[in-house]
Amino acid sequence: MARVIFSIKYDIIPEKRDEYLDVIRELKNLVKAEGLDSYSVFESKNKSNHFEEVYIFGSNEAYEEFDDNEDERVDILMTKLSDMIKQQSTHYSTLFEVGE
Repeated sequence: MARVIFSIKYDIIPEKRDEYLDVIRELKNLVKAEGLDSYSVFESKNKSNHFEEVYIFGSNEAYEEFDDNEDERVDILMTKLSDMIKQQSTHYSTLFEVGE
């Protein structure tokens, strides 16, 4: 069963950094789903306030079903996040494991 990596890269508004980190800490405790192997957030070593969220799914099916999971608190936090991200700095990537 091939795994899937979904990532989101973006820059946040510098003045919102502390609030962003608080939201991410809470999200890391809440983002759980069947087939989601891990959820991590990284900051770029060379570019301050540039972050990447990385979701690793155990299968394509788990990836496809992920948006179907409803969690009101997660939705609220995601909305807060979107208000902290610089406009037009978001880039999405989906990778499918080969050789499986």
